[in-house]
Order: sequence, then C-alpha cells, then structure tokens
Amino acid sequence: MSTLTLWLAVAGAGAITFALRLSFIALLGRIEIPPLLGSALRFVPAAVFTAVVIPLLFYVNGAVEVSIGNERLLAGIAAVLIAWRTRSVPLTLVGGMATLWALQAIGLGP
Repeated sequence: MSTLTLWLAVAGAGAITFALRLSFIALLGRIEIPPLLGSALRFVPAAVFTAVVIPLLFYVNGAVEVSIGNERLLAGIAAVLIAWRTRSVPLTLVGGMATLWALQAIGLGP
C-alpha cells in the first residue's frame, strides 16, 4: 500500500466517522426523543465497550483461556475491582494496565 493510499484511507475513515456523528447531533437537536429511549441510550457505550473487551480477556492465541495463567483476565478482574471501589475511570485504566504489565513482567502467562 502506498503512502498516499494510506492517508486517503485514514482521511476517508475520519470523514465518514465525522459525518455519522454529526448526523446524530443534527438529528437529535431537532427532535425530542422519548424518555425511555433516552434512558436506554445511556447504556449503549458501556454495552459496546463490554462487547469489545470481554473477548479480549478470555481468548489467548485463538483459544478460550480461563485459568490463573491468563494475564489479561487477571488484569481485567483487577480493573473491575478498582472500578467498583473507586468509581474512577482513570484509576481503573491505570490500575488495570499496571496489573497487566506487572503480570507480564513476572511471566505468569503461557
């Protein structure tokens, strides 16, 4: 892939993302959504994040790995505990990553 093709792909993806987000802002600025739909939409980011992260915690090298040797799963559990106790996104991210790096440094995993 040439450099020009790469930059055109990045610019195109950025333009499409911007247009999609702008369309929702423009649309929702003109209409009033029902309260039930508004309250349901508050949970979409958490649901999408969970759908993306959960498979990354359980799959190691293409296979399901639920054991004490799964560093990502242990770091995810640590992050959940930090989030539960602190309710702080930055502390959760830092704590989860620090746990993962520490477990990788001591070579706990496969």
